Amino acid sequence: MSNKQQSPSLAPLKSFSRAFWTSNVAEMLERMAYYGVFIVLTIYLSNILGFNDFEASMISGLFSGGLYLLPIFTGAYADKIGFRKSMLLAFSLLTIGYLGVGVLPTLLEASGLVEYGETVRFTGLPTSSQRWMIVPVLVIIVIGGSFIKSVISASVAKETTEATRARGYSIFYMVVNLGAFTGKTVIDPLREAIGPHAYIYINYFSAAMTLLALVAIALFYKSTHSSGEGKTMKEIGQGFVRIFTNKRLLCLVLIVTGFWMVQQQLYATMPKYVIRMAGETAKPGWIANVNPFVVVLCVNVITRWMAKRTAITSMNIGMFLIPISALLMACGNIFESDLITGVSNITLMMILGIVVQALAECFISPRYLEYFSLQAPKGEEGMYLGFSHLDSFLSSVFGFGIAGILLTKYCPDPALFETREAWEAASVNAHYIWYYFAAIGLIAAIALLVFAKVTEHMDKKKEA
Repeated sequence: MSNKQQSPSLAPLKSFSRAFWTSNVAEMLERMAYYGVFIVLTIYLSNILGFNDFEASMISGLFSGGLYLLPIFTGAYADKIGFRKSMLLAFSLLTIGYLGVGVLPTLLEASGLVEYGETVRFTGLPTSSQRWMIVPVLVIIVIGGSFIKSVISASVAKETTEATRARGYSIFYMVVNLGAFTGKTVIDPLREAIGPHAYIYINYFSAAMTLLALVAIALFYKSTHSSGEGKTMKEIGQGFVRIFTNKRLLCLVLIVTGFWMVQQQLYATMPKYVIRMAGETAKPGWIANVNPFVVVLCVNVITRWMAKRTAITSMNIGMFLIPISALLMACGNIFESDLITGVSNITLMMILGIVVQALAECFISPRYLEYFSLQAPKGEEGMYLGFSHLDSFLSSVFGFGIAGILLTKYCPDPALFETREAWEAASVNAHYIWYYFAAIGLIAAIALLVFAKVTEHMDKKKEA
């Protein structure tokens, strides 16, 4: 199938339906909720619940991975029951889940495992099985979020035409990052205002955002597109067979997983890395916000610029930017003196790396979703767009797992060492972490280049 579309700039904003705008506003609120919590989830798991680096990374990775694996199935179910019902169910579960994450430390305090003062102090939690109560609470969030992952992106496909789809997805991705930016902005002022308890109270903010989204969907979302609703389980099963035997889409998912493995380090590695290397005054929330800020500014410009190019061509450019971003992040630990007075090199080079990473994302993500939407038969948009998130599942599991191993090896927790000098000796090669991810990004970029050449040859041969 050809992947060339009309220029997104030709699609005026008024051409999009109320259902399109309502679902995008709900997506923005959900992203605010998710990133407010996710940016500090590994810190919450370690500092509040007492998990070690590897445990915290694996729980966070499986949490993020589940959000991207289940959409394949929840997307198919959403096609069957309708998008409005799916979103009402999803935002109800998310509100319950975020409230649960906020309430859990209070329950543990009542059990005598945690005492609160100016700082959180453990009295047995690291060895208590009760800390694992967080897992079923996170599962509730995963189920709710998995519906959102498939339904909102599929709603964009349903509410647009091929001529307006590229513009629709660029708007969608800008809204996603606007929500991400806002959610991450909340955490650092909260840390300054109430200290370590911020990692708990951010969950109440997230619950409020998903509740607001629930109300918005209930009052304003109404779509005229109902293809796929009421399908039998046999028809759903046939759809699964078609998508899981589509070798082209499977290859693309595996290749783009390399990009997302590097991108996931914004949450898996960066928060702990900058706090340990640049000091407790570092602001990982603000640093992480560089990514959505750049995306919001640039995604529409880049999408319009690449409008006459195929989705694969746009993605290729982004893939070769991602290893460059990882190498820039590594440079922060190489220079002996600060390049800019008052700003640590760790922070400066991390920001520069994230800027390049965000530009890569502008080239890749909207066109990737567009590519998948054009492969989706009518009535199966939820399933196909859910399947498109399989790359994020794989990158979450492997990206967070590798991050836990590399942090332990090259940038361990300072609390594990008796002296500052001992920790400095153990973390002298902390920047090696980013070399691993630069290599992963480069391999993925080369693989996508090969994929583009092979599929182009196959399409020409088929046409002939």
